[in-house]
Formats: sequence, C-alpha cells, structure tokens
Amino acid sequence: MLDTASLRVAFAVVALTMLALFYFVTYRSTRSAYSAWWCAALAGFVFGASLYLFNGTVNQVWANPLANTLVVLGAGAVWAGARSLWSSASPPWWQIVVVPAVVGVASVVDDPASNIWAGGPFFLGGMWLLLGMASLELGRQERACTPGPTSDSVTYRLALRSMTVGCGLVAVYYLGRWIVFLTVGWTHPLFSVYFGGQATTLISTVLLATVSFSMSTLSNEQQTAALRETATRDGLTGLLNRAGFLRLAGEEVARMRTSRGTAQLILADLDHFKQINDEQGHAAGDRAIATFADACRAAVRSTDLVGRYGGEEFILLLAGATPDRASEVIDAIDLAMKQASTNDQVRLPTVSYGIATLEGGGDLQRTIEYADSALYRAKAGGRNRSARYVPDFA
Repeated sequence: MLDTASLRVAFAVVALTMLALFYFVTYRSTRSAYSAWWCAALAGFVFGASLYLFNGTVNQVWANPLANTLVVLGAGAVWAGARSLWSSASPPWWQIVVVPAVVGVASVVDDPASNIWAGGPFFLGGMWLLLGMASLELGRQERACTPGPTSDSVTYRLALRSMTVGCGLVAVYYLGRWIVFLTVGWTHPLFSVYFGGQATTLISTVLLATVSFSMSTLSNEQQTAALRETATRDGLTGLLNRAGFLRLAGEEVARMRTSRGTAQLILADLDHFKQINDEQGHAAGDRAIATFADACRAAVRSTDLVGRYGGEEFILLLAGATPDRASEVIDAIDLAMKQASTNDQVRLPTVSYGIATLEGGGDLQRTIEYADSALYRAKAGGRNRSARYVPDFA
C-alpha cells in the first residue's frame, strides 16, 4: 500500500489536472459563478495537499498551518459554489474566510513545529461544517428543481444528486474523524487506520474523480439559466419582458384552471411620455420608466408578475387578488411616483391604468384585451386615473 506522502502527491496531481481542465474547458467557456468557485476550491485543495508534504521537515512550522487554512478555504469555496446555484449574490467574504481564519490561528498556536496535527480539532470541525453546509445547499437546489422529462433536466438533477451525496459523504467522514480525534486522539489505531492521512487522501481522490462530470454539468446549467434569465428580462428595468411575462402568466393561468382561483390584470401606460422624451431627452424618459418599474416592484408581492409590455406600457398580474387589492397596488405605485418626483426634483409622468379580472383560469389574451379597453377609457377620461373593465363597456 502507498504511504501517505505518495497518496498526497497522487491527490495533488489529480486535483491539479482537474483544476487545469476545469479552468480552461469549463470556466473559460461558461464564466459561471459555480465554475469560478470550484476552481478556487480545487486550488485550495491542490496547494494545501502539496504543503502537507513538508511534514517532518523544518518547514512544517509554517507549512502545516497554511495547509490546514488552504484546505478549509477550499471547502468554503465548495459551499460558496453550491450556494451560487440558487442565489445570484455571493456570500459576504467574511462568511467564507472566518472558519479558515480560525483554523489557521488555532494551528499556529498549537506547536506546529513538532505537532503535525496542530489545530486538528478546528481543522476537522471546519471541514465537516463547511462540506455539510455545501451538501445542504446542493440538496436545497435539487428539491427546488422542477422534475422534467427532458434529458437535460434529468442530467442536471442527477448531477445535483451526485454532488449532494458526494459532499454529504465527505462531510460525514470528516465528522467521524472529528469525533474519533476528540475521543481517542490521532495516535490511536482506530484513527490512524480508518481516519488517518492515507484513508482520507484515498477517499478524497476517488470522490474528486467521480464527481468531475457533475461539476461541468452544474456550471453549464448555471450559464444556461443566466442566459435564459437575460432573454426574459427587460434590459432597462430588470422586469420581465413581454415574452417572459406572457410565458409565466400562461403558467399561472394554467394553475388557476385547477384551483379555480382569480387574478387581477393591470395594464399601465405613462401619460404623455413622448412629451418627456421631446422636451427633456431620452435619458429622462429612461429614468421615468425605470422609476415606474421600481415603484411596481415595491408595491407588489413576490408572487405577483410585473412586466414591461412595450415602450412606456407595463402589465401586472396579481394572482389571487381582489379588485380592492388591485386598487391598493395602483395607489401605492402612484404614491411612490409622486415621492420620487418630489425627492429628485424632476417631473415624472402621471399614469393611467386599465384593470380586468381573470376568473377561473380564463383566457389570458382576452383578459389583456379587456384591460386594454379599460385603459383606453381611463385615457379618454382625462388620464392619471384607473378604469375597470365592465362588460357593458365592451
């Protein structure tokens, strides 16, 4: 059987090869957050494992604490990468470095010159904690996935599952190492045989190789999701564009056919918008549109849909809302527009609204036409008001 040093060299070679392949093949083609975090994780594992080779030399005093810190930092990058699959925002930097920093300090003060397990309890505890958190994040993403029959969706879910299981198994293994270390110490045969450097390095190498396909799959899916998000969002406001709104609204209407629920559909149009562009310039027009979009976001619930329907026209779908709720949303939007105009000392347009009720999963396109008819009446009545569609006015 190979000694610990030889196994660590093999692990470092495998991890370095994975890092090179993953960076040049996956990261440079996808530029996804997950692939960036995984490259950081591999770098931490590579350099950390390499520094352990200085154990037993005069350089152990600095190499061992640094190795512990880098390996735990790599585990932190695994957690951050898993989190990036469902959150567009990276975790604060301190959340990533706090555990590695504690491990580094504990290793430095624990006589690393003569103790190869300096800071051992903190190192093992940090590893199972961060890898366990990564497994939970991956499992959270897997549960959030909508099952689909396509090969891409099946492959993505399998990749998530394999990464979840892989991180979970390593986390459980490090938890076992931590418990045995605290119970009997690292010199006990139970620890050295089953949880020592040889067993750990061998297990880590095998798992690193077996999950390699999953890492590429998750990175590609993250890039695809980002492109899909870009394709359904309006560049100026960040709201759904027309196609994106109609697709999601269609899905909501399909659900309503089963639940027999109701929704309120609102069409909004900025009054005299062309005049703003002509008198104040297109930058002022863009600012007015962006301000109205912000007002809409602040007024609706997270379950409501808001989109830029075209030019200065917007569309909202308030699922499960009553007519009174639609009026409350409109009042909140108008108030936000007035406050923005006062605070910025710029003239923002008033807004006209058309409202229609969508009952029992009715026809979406026809309801939009009803709301448009009501919007026309609001404008004909003097603008800066709302009108509700009533069949008698059709």
